[in-house]
Amino acid sequence: MKRKQAAFLCSVIIAIGAVLMARTATNGDAAKARRGTTIVIYLAGDSTVAAAPRSRAPRAGWGEMLDDWFDDNVMVKNMAASGRSAKSFVEEGRLSRILREMKKGDYLFIQFGHNDEKVNDPARYTEPFTSYQSYLKRYIDGARTKGATPVLITPVERRRFSADGRALNSHGLYPAAMKALGEREHVPVIDLTAKSRQRFEQLGPEQTKQLFLWLAPGEHANYPHGIEDNTHFHKRGAKEIARLVVEGIMELNLPLRRHLIRSPKREPIRDRLSDETP
Repeated sequence: MKRKQAAFLCSVIIAIGAVLMARTATNGDAAKARRGTTIVIYLAGDSTVAAAPRSRAPRAGWGEMLDDWFDDNVMVKNMAASGRSAKSFVEEGRLSRILREMKKGDYLFIQFGHNDEKVNDPARYTEPFTSYQSYLKRYIDGARTKGATPVLITPVERRRFSADGRALNSHGLYPAAMKALGEREHVPVIDLTAKSRQRFEQLGPEQTKQLFLWLAPGEHANYPHGIEDNTHFHKRGAKEIARLVVEGIMELNLPLRRHLIRSPKREPIRDRLSDETP
């Protein structure tokens, strides 16, 4: 009986301790938010940005890897969602949810294009220099209304190569339309299309398979028959694309660069790939 009573008392003490710790953590987070010390980077985008579910590991979006680059004063909220375009993200109310949370001093990173290209899907398709720009402007205006900084990010490239090994443009006029809008609206633009294409060409057709979701049969339990995906990234690739986004932050001299904890050009690309585990 005494042992049962002791065990019961021990469990009660542990439970009370857990509640107090949770309450302290919550109050601490609330106090931090009130002080306004945390800058939030909201990410609006598609599956190349979004966090992938465990059932699709080792697939990953670059947005999952961005937070690791910043100190404790910056928090990344990855609100990107698979299959969305600049249009459908808005029409589903996803932008509105971001804007309800957003505060002065935050950032909104915007990358769309992959699904805007789907001509046969009226729920997602946008035309580069008309509806695509019109929808993107809603993100820009919404962020600015909240006192936040919008940053446009041209769509990351797919893995496509010419016969002679040149990385090809896979997004048509969408990157140019986004850059033109950025210039017109005085919005910083990270040209991730150009950056990723340059990186893929540097690596070539074979080595880029390490960045994308290319797996042999039996290599991973989630893909028993293997997979050859030239759009979505292996976690290695997601890390590399996040690095390119950070390069863009530095090149644009955004105030966020003051919160980076390391340089994105610390070591050669081939060294990074060789150090990564599957």
